[in-house]
Amino acid sequence: MTPPPRPGRPGEPMSTPVLAEETPTARRREQRGWYWYDFANSGFQTTVITVFLGPYLTTLAENAAGGENGFVPFLGFDFRATAYFSAIVSISVVLQIVVMPIAGALADHTGRKRELLGLFAYLGAAATLGFYFVDGQAYVLGGVLFIVANVAFGAAMVVYNSFLPQIAGAEERDTVSSRGWGFGYLGGFLLLAVNLFLYQGSGVEEGLAVRISLASAGLWWAVFTVIPLLRLRNRPVATHDATPGQAVIGSFRQLGRTIAGLRRYPRSMLFLVAYLIYNDGVQTVISFSATYADQELGLGKTTQITAILMVQFVAFGGALLLGRLAFRFGTKRTVLASLVVWTAVVAVAYFLQAGAEVQFYAIAFLIAIVLGGTQALSRSLYSLVIPAGKEAEYFSLYEVSDKGSAFLGSLTLTMALQITGSYRTAILSLVIFFVVGFVLLLIVNLPRAVREAGNEVPAHL
Repeated sequence: MTPPPRPGRPGEPMSTPVLAEETPTARRREQRGWYWYDFANSGFQTTVITVFLGPYLTTLAENAAGGENGFVPFLGFDFRATAYFSAIVSISVVLQIVVMPIAGALADHTGRKRELLGLFAYLGAAATLGFYFVDGQAYVLGGVLFIVANVAFGAAMVVYNSFLPQIAGAEERDTVSSRGWGFGYLGGFLLLAVNLFLYQGSGVEEGLAVRISLASAGLWWAVFTVIPLLRLRNRPVATHDATPGQAVIGSFRQLGRTIAGLRRYPRSMLFLVAYLIYNDGVQTVISFSATYADQELGLGKTTQITAILMVQFVAFGGALLLGRLAFRFGTKRTVLASLVVWTAVVAVAYFLQAGAEVQFYAIAFLIAIVLGGTQALSRSLYSLVIPAGKEAEYFSLYEVSDKGSAFLGSLTLTMALQITGSYRTAILSLVIFFVVGFVLLLIVNLPRAVREAGNEVPAHL
């Protein structure tokens, strides 16, 4: 028999069981379904954010501005054309900061995580499909669609990640989380490989090929989201009979309690701050690597796509490799080592020579080794230092800086580009994110944080 939920305080959801079912077979089935959402949304991360959209929207903005040094209006502000993409990323993150905690609180308050995952996923997929109509000087339409898609993407990830503590025990979360990230990279690789053929070998006009590739990520997202929606289960909560209006009001109240409640978990909060800082650096590197290669290094689209394809393929193995290393040497030590590699990568990127494809591939390979593992192991660690029954609420705070939602990093790039117009100067400034994140993570007492949250401390923490 599945153990009953633990009652919470009045007005709060009851804590859910850690595992979905007593039988390992049922638990593995739900885990396999959970992996597929990483597979589904990976196209948005790779095809849209990492490869095509940044350079494409930058070009549209430059055309509208009459050159790369011109300015374009958007939402009442004037942005340098070269800084337009980083600006809309920053705007989308500001909205995510508002929407994602509410989405998390609503998920925990109603218990309808599966329905909310579908709602946000299909809203993001629909906006991504709309990129097909972004052409000519329609940079404003492209910006609005990206903001909608990225906000929905982040909100869906809040709900998706909140399933992890419910489908995996403490000792297996590193493995389950790493497999999800690895499977996601496999999905990103497959879709990007198709788009590479479309862009390079199909004879389709370049602009049309880019728009089809962008829209294909929305179709991919929509189709493969069906699998997790069929396999994941909702858990009962104390307020399961609340009306929609009561649930929304309750979600705002819970959000306030979540933020106030962080004071009771100071070590968990320190880990979250460390993660937000170093993952801002990770996500900024991912989001703007193609734009950096295009605008600063002068590398062609084929080189960019093949490099990202290599990253997706190598990162699949890298995520699994770092999961194994975490089991042997400890999760915290493995993440700290990956941050040293990230620091070196960003520092070296400043000195890359224009047109040097081999150098770009070498940097991409180093990124691939640590990319998936850094994120997967961080997600696993965070799931251990949050209280049971509030997974979605706390993962909403975690998601502020995840999957392309790099606020501080994108803001730093935007300011550097506004002032200097140099991507080299902007990329070098990201070193500070990895250094500060490393130091903060180093001083976190993770075993104590896990115990304070009322969770089991795994042997390989």
